[in-house]
Amino acid sequence: MELHFLGTSAGVPTKNRNVSAIGLSESKGKRWYLIDCGEGTQHQLLRSRLSLNSLEAIFITHVHGDHCYGLPGVLASAGMNGRKTPLTIVAPRGIQEWLEATQKHTVLNLPYELRYLCSETDILPDFGQFTVSATALSHVIPSFSYGFTENDTVASLDTDKLAEKGIPRGPLWGELQAGADVCFNGKPILSRDFLKHTHKPRKIIICGDNDTPSLLKEECINCDVLVHEATFTETMAEKAREFGHSFARQVAQFSQDNRIPNLLLTHFSPRFSPLVSGSPSIHDLKREAESVYSGQLFLAEDFQRYRLDKMGVLSLSDRTT
Repeated sequence: MELHFLGTSAGVPTKNRNVSAIGLSESKGKRWYLIDCGEGTQHQLLRSRLSLNSLEAIFITHVHGDHCYGLPGVLASAGMNGRKTPLTIVAPRGIQEWLEATQKHTVLNLPYELRYLCSETDILPDFGQFTVSATALSHVIPSFSYGFTENDTVASLDTDKLAEKGIPRGPLWGELQAGADVCFNGKPILSRDFLKHTHKPRKIIICGDNDTPSLLKEECINCDVLVHEATFTETMAEKAREFGHSFARQVAQFSQDNRIPNLLLTHFSPRFSPLVSGSPSIHDLKREAESVYSGQLFLAEDFQRYRLDKMGVLSLSDRTT
């Protein structure tokens, strides 16, 4: 599983950072998912190894422009590049109506079908190797996180445990191996109790704008990676609350308290200089988070690519270009 950062700035782009967009690719094959699509994302994709023909779905966290204004361009580019297969868009209310109006008034005729799911109301299906969950966050408008949990880990039967329980070898074992629950001697036998996985399902949570990290407490159980905004430092806590954002120490403390092993911060205010000598600097955000968080901490940059291995270890793979 890999994360591709296509935009890491908040609100407006800078010379070094575009606005929000993250690619999440599956561990096998070319399928990938786009989480948020700020203006200019189609141009950022030209500098990545991600293909619009392999894009399985787009997830929009909220309707602010720095998270969705790139949608018409990405959809048009996909059509121009020959896409024919349907594309699912998971988003809060308003995105479907806006895109349909854009298609109508700009004569954007796509050669593929768009399918919409509403973050607020619809039950999300599985997407490829992921079971996806949406969690409501706290922002000045409805905003969501999306949790991507691996659903295709290889499992084998715990034959010693089956023998211990006196469950005879035969068709029942086959059904349990296939993930089906069975009945033996009038008692229910749950498949999950007799399966051993090569590794625990990996889970990545990618958040929209959010001023209350604690809303993620339940969702973060068994989370390997939390991708969360850190728009400000603690010295700007009042401004963060006013605009519905988090500051670095706040997110880091939540991650420490909930034993999240890997924390990836993004969505930085353009006021933060990329230079150590700048004031204020991106490095102020890092120092603030490091003061309370002992896990693996990363501050994302545009075109960085991170790999999450089967043991749940996150590492900076290389540039996504």
